[in-house]
Amino acid sequence: MFKRWLLALVARVGLIVLGLCCCLFLFYLLACKPASHSSQQSLSWSAGATSKEGYMALLQEREESHRHYMNSLSKQIAQLKEALQERTQQLQETLEKAKTRGILPQGLESLHKTPTQTDMKEFFCSQLSQAEVNSGVKLPSEYAVIPFDTFTLRRVYQLETGLTRHPEERPVRKDHRDELISTLETALHVLNGPQQRTDNTRRKRTYSPADFIEGLTRTERDRGTVYELMFKGDGPRDFTQVVLFRPFGPVLKVKSESVNTRSTLINIIVPLSKRPEAFRQFINNFREVCIQKDSRVHLTVVYFGRDQIDQVKAVLDQTTRETRFRSFTLIQLNEEFSRGRGLEVGARAWRRGQNALLFFCDVDIHFTPDFLTSCRLNAEPGKRVYYPVLFSQYNPSIIYSNQSLLPPVQQQLVIKKDTGFWRDFGFGMTCQYRSDFLNIGGFDRSIKGWGLEDVHLYRKYLHSKLMVIRSPSRGLFHLWHEKDCADELPPDKYKMCMQTKAINEASHGQLGELLFKPEIEAHLGKQKNQGT
Repeated sequence: MFKRWLLALVARVGLIVLGLCCCLFLFYLLACKPASHSSQQSLSWSAGATSKEGYMALLQEREESHRHYMNSLSKQIAQLKEALQERTQQLQETLEKAKTRGILPQGLESLHKTPTQTDMKEFFCSQLSQAEVNSGVKLPSEYAVIPFDTFTLRRVYQLETGLTRHPEERPVRKDHRDELISTLETALHVLNGPQQRTDNTRRKRTYSPADFIEGLTRTERDRGTVYELMFKGDGPRDFTQVVLFRPFGPVLKVKSESVNTRSTLINIIVPLSKRPEAFRQFINNFREVCIQKDSRVHLTVVYFGRDQIDQVKAVLDQTTRETRFRSFTLIQLNEEFSRGRGLEVGARAWRRGQNALLFFCDVDIHFTPDFLTSCRLNAEPGKRVYYPVLFSQYNPSIIYSNQSLLPPVQQQLVIKKDTGFWRDFGFGMTCQYRSDFLNIGGFDRSIKGWGLEDVHLYRKYLHSKLMVIRSPSRGLFHLWHEKDCADELPPDKYKMCMQTKAINEASHGQLGELLFKPEIEAHLGKQKNQGT
C-alpha cells in the first residue's frame, strides 16, 4: 500500500517538473527571437542617448583591450631585459675567466659595461673603503704618515709651513676657504637634516656654526680628503662627531654619532729626575687646568733617585691641602733615569678597574683644557692613538729682547712664526689607552736616558692596524729651557746637540739678527750720524 502511494507521488512530481521545463523552453525561444529591421531602426533614432552610451561602451572596450596588450608587451620587455642581463652576466664571467687565464684577446676589454650612476657610487665607496678613514693601515715608517691639519672657524693649524705659510693662519687661498666652508655647511646639513632626526629621535637642538669646536683634515692623493668635525653636544662634556669624505668629488657621509666623554679619565704620567722648579711650574698649570676646570684626571709622577724628592713631595702635599685634590700617585725608583722606563712603570702601576686613557707628558709641557678635550676625542681603544704635534717655544729672552721684563707664561703662549715652531720631529707626547699600550708591547726597556724610546713606540703603532692621529695641537706647548751639550760627547753627537739647540733657540730671522748684530748696529750708527 505504501509502495503504491510512493510511486504515484513520484509520477506526479515528475510530470510537474516536465511541465516547468517546457514553459522555460518556450520563454527562451521568445526572448531570443531576432527583432525586425524597422523596429531596430526606430529604436536607434528614437533613443539617441542610448546610441551615445553604446559608443562609449565600445571605446571603453577597445581601451581595455589596448591596456591588456600594453601589459603583455611590458611583460615581454621585462622578460627580454632579464634574459639580456643573464646573457651579459654570462659574458662578463666568461671574459673574467679568460682574463684570469691570460687568453683574453686584445680589444675585448671594451665589452665591459659602461659606467652608470650606480657604478660611480660603487667607485666612490671603494675609494672610501681603501682610504684610511675607518681603520688604520700598515705603514713602512714614520715618513709615510700623512699628518692632519687642525682648523677652526677662523684659523688653520698646519705642519707644512714653507716660506709663505705660518704655523697658524687664516686660509689665504680662496679654494681652501671655500673647501672648509662647504665642509662645515655639509656637516651642519647632516646634523640638522631629517635623516639625522630619524637616526636620533632624542635630539631636539639645531646645530649652528657657533657649535663647531675644531676639525681635522688630511688628503690622500690617490683617494680623497677626510674631514673629522667636532661639535658641542647637549652638555659641557658631550660632543658630536661628523666624519666626511670627499673622494675627489661630492662629500660622502661616513658617520654622525654622539661622543660622550663624561667618564673618560686621563692618567697623566710624568717621569722626573730633580728639576723641582720646573715641576712647581708644571703643577701650577695642572692646578689651573686639571683641578679647577676639568677634574677628570689622575697624575702619576715617576721619580728617579732620592735627590730633591722631598721638594716634589712638598709640592704635592701643598696642592692637596689647598685644593683637596688627592688623585696623585708618586712612584720612586732607585735607578738611572730613563724616560721610557718611567712611562712604562707609570702605565703598568694603574690598578683601577677601568681602561684609563694615558697621556705621556714631560715636566716642560704646558697644556690647556682644549688639549684634554682633543686627547679624549682623538683616542679610541682598539682603534686610534693620538700623537699631537706640540708647539715648541723659542727662547723668550730673544723673542722679547726689546722689552725690559718678560711677559707672563700665559702671554707667551702665542702660535706665531717668530715665537716657536711645530715640533714635528718629536713623538714623546701622546694619548693612548692603557690596553693598546700593553697590547703593542710598551717601550723598549733597553734604552737609557732621553730619546729614541718614543720613536720606537710610534713605529710599533705605524706597523699595526691602529690608526695614528697625527695633527698639530693648538693647546699643547713645550716651554723653552736651557739645553746643555756635554763636553764628553763625541764630535758628531756634540754637533747634532748644538744644531738642536740652535733650532730651539730662535727663528731663522732672529738667529740672523744675532749673527749680524755688529753690522746692523754699525749701519744704524751711520744712519744716525748722517741724520745729524
